[in-house]
Amino acid sequence: MDFVYNFGVLVIQHLQNNYREYHDFLNFMSTVGDPRNIFSVYFPLWFHLSHNVGTKMIWVAVVGDWFNLIFKWILFGQRPYWWVQETHFYHNDSMPQLEQFHITCETGPGSPSGHAMGSSCVWYVMIISALNFARPSSVSTVGNFQRFRLLRSCLWMVFWVIQISVCISRVFIATHFPHQVILGLFTGMLVAEVFDHIPSVYNASLKVYLRANAFLLSFAVCFYLLLKLMGIDPLWSVAKAKKWCANPDWIHLDTTPFAGLVRNLGALFGLGLAVNSEMFVQSCKGKNGYKAVFKLMCVTATLTFLQLYDFIKMPTHTEALFYFLSFCKSASIPLGVVAVIPYCVHLLIRDEERKLA
Repeated sequence: MDFVYNFGVLVIQHLQNNYREYHDFLNFMSTVGDPRNIFSVYFPLWFHLSHNVGTKMIWVAVVGDWFNLIFKWILFGQRPYWWVQETHFYHNDSMPQLEQFHITCETGPGSPSGHAMGSSCVWYVMIISALNFARPSSVSTVGNFQRFRLLRSCLWMVFWVIQISVCISRVFIATHFPHQVILGLFTGMLVAEVFDHIPSVYNASLKVYLRANAFLLSFAVCFYLLLKLMGIDPLWSVAKAKKWCANPDWIHLDTTPFAGLVRNLGALFGLGLAVNSEMFVQSCKGKNGYKAVFKLMCVTATLTFLQLYDFIKMPTHTEALFYFLSFCKSASIPLGVVAVIPYCVHLLIRDEERKLA
């Protein structure tokens, strides 16, 4: 495995030495691939365009990130910025120097890449959904089919450009080896493809959401305890990150393995509450829910709300409190996007219609 890691280090050095001028762009692409953007940007946009696509996006993101956590605990992937410091592969005078950045010091194991996996699974859902919307009927003209094939080629080209850029950005900042981002990329696509054949998630009851949450949490906790009983510390990577990160301020609690799990379970729980609420039925399922002005107002209001909501930071002095508040904050996002804000917009439109009547 050391030879694979060494090859990855050579790739990182090549990128850092020869593409330094693209630093800002690569940092931006790393942000594009951040799984947290799924809930604050992609989900609110798509949910009000298509409830099914938005719902599937949350399921894919949550289950995909859960698999990412389990794989990380199984594979014990090193990260470049600490591997070069601890390996005996190099002589003392030949140890490579890797530059670190403010987003380098992820604390979880490195394989597979969570950014690459999250980005690929969600963008795969978006591309497939867009193509399904644009797909011509069987009675369409030859010209319509040709335009569809051109659109399909363009969308998949966009998909691969974005995914390759995200993968390169994660390698450039020395937080992943190349094989880790490749594994994350294809695993994310596989998860999204599987959910394309599970239509039952679109109309799942609150009981299904609660059972899914209970299963994902209990399996992860039991697997964690099993590793502990075997004498393996699942959080071994946190100590390495703290030891070898160039700047202690770059270590963040929200990058630890359990932080992502709590965040995702909160989002799934909040979505279950929202889509089974009376506010969702009256607003998004009512007559106003099919109006373009209603959808536009909901998207504008939710995006504005979520950007302001992002300024609320969880206290990190107590881990248990941080996880609890992260769960609550994550649950409130889909609840606001799906139920509360659309219901408020619905009431506003209804009052305006009454005044005009």
